[in-house]
Amino acid sequence: MHYQLPHIIESKYGEKLTFLRVEGQRAFGENYVQPNAGPPMHVHYKQDECLTVVSGKIGFQIQGGEPQYAGPGGTVLFKKGVVHRFWNAGDEVLYCTAWVEPVDNFVFFITNVFDAINRGKNGKPEIFDGAYLTWRYRSEFAITEIPGFVRNVVMPLIYFVGSLLGKYGKFKDAPMPV
Repeated sequence: MHYQLPHIIESKYGEKLTFLRVEGQRAFGENYVQPNAGPPMHVHYKQDECLTVVSGKIGFQIQGGEPQYAGPGGTVLFKKGVVHRFWNAGDEVLYCTAWVEPVDNFVFFITNVFDAINRGKNGKPEIFDGAYLTWRYRSEFAITEIPGFVRNVVMPLIYFVGSLLGKYGKFKDAPMPV
């Protein structure tokens, strides 16, 4: 991982992640989520993700399943390859401790996703960066709420156009997908 720790990222839509330390292949951190905020349905193909509620109420769902909830002391483990989402299901800030293993490109990817979302409109990432991240790291991550046609046809086309237009200079040192 090439980030100074602690590494803090924040979405203007209500999520703040702090990566605190890495031990072996596991990255540890904290997650603060505003009421009703949280990531869309997504999957990590390579990483397990674990959240333990310190305060607040987490809502979580595995694709195709019913929403579930946990309060302080509750732990939610999303195994690699399992499509999931979570959100703050309470009225106060949800505070969780968390880990991801193996860390691989997770910190790079989520840092740049937050940046693209913060520069985009209506909760959507800036189009060229979104296409770059979605297409380049498709073997590791997917936002499954993006329709398959958009993920598999539109995003590669936008990625190609962005490459022709020189939109990806900021990613010249980006890690290779795993």
